[in-house]
Amino acid sequence: MRTTRRAGVAYGVDIGGTKVLGVAYADDGTVVAERRASTPHLSIDPARAPGEASVARAGGELADAAAGVVRALRADLSGEPGPVGVGFPGMVDFGGVLRFAPHLGAAAGADVRTLVSRRLDGEPVQVANDANCTAFGELALGAARGFEDVLVVTLGTGIGGALVMGGRIVTGAHGFSGEIGHMVVDPNGPPCPCGKRGCWERYASGGGLARLAREAALAGTLEAAVALTGGDPEAVRGEHVTSAAASGDPGARRVVEELGWWLGLGLANLVAVLDPEVVVIGGGLARVGDVLLDPARAALAALVEGGSVRPPVPVRPAALGEHAGAIGAALAARGDEGAPSSTVPPRTSGG
Repeated sequence: MRTTRRAGVAYGVDIGGTKVLGVAYADDGTVVAERRASTPHLSIDPARAPGEASVARAGGELADAAAGVVRALRADLSGEPGPVGVGFPGMVDFGGVLRFAPHLGAAAGADVRTLVSRRLDGEPVQVANDANCTAFGELALGAARGFEDVLVVTLGTGIGGALVMGGRIVTGAHGFSGEIGHMVVDPNGPPCPCGKRGCWERYASGGGLARLAREAALAGTLEAAVALTGGDPEAVRGEHVTSAAASGDPGARRVVEELGWWLGLGLANLVAVLDPEVVVIGGGLARVGDVLLDPARAALAALVEGGSVRPPVPVRPAALGEHAGAIGAALAARGDEGAPSSTVPPRTSGG
């Protein structure tokens, strides 16, 4: 990755369930520096509400991680100034407060915009939902460019989503739209970090892949993936399965195809509701490629309402890859038109 100093740099940070990824994005359209850090482990029992002090500590840990990445990027560029944007997973309201985040539960209620700003000497910081940042990056530069109505699905530890209608990101009345990973697809399904059971992300995310992989490994149908761990079925992770599937192992491919079916089921429900022109799949799991996306496309076509007469909806991988969220956050910080924002006032009722 180049770290050449350039004028007009904006800094974008994407906080995921396991990693924090930051980029310095230049006005000429290039990523001129990149930094990574581990996401603090902040999950809690959703049935127990943390106190104010623990929320502040957890939010501070997240803010430390985000600000630390920004400072490292600036050091790479000899201290070059530039606006800062951060994408957080979960429900970020218009005031910059992280209201609910299943995979970062202890920070729910933290004023993340203020916390990050304080760690950067009080400079303004733009914060938004991470999937909305991904959508903005893909709208401006990637697979959603040129489309007016788009569904963006991010597959990581969980599932995030963003809705684009009429060429603009739809945030909803409170800033919370797009939490598609927590549609319940099986009320009797496995527990979800959000507190419910059978959420879509329990079946079609990185966490879902890990669950399916462990079940298959213990059943003895994932020999190639188990071999990658040194022979321990309990140690099988999603990356072992995707690596074995890419090599053509039948057992691993069956697991990824099952994951793809669940992905397609959720997409069919969302397409029936939203009628998008295109579906863009981002997040780390999208790197698996057509081994995952082809069964998802087949399930979408088979399960969507009126599939035989409905114009087909293409399902595309995000063109910006894992950098989409960080680039979108940088564009939002720069103030590009239509950017997701924590500073947009909520709508008021007419009278």
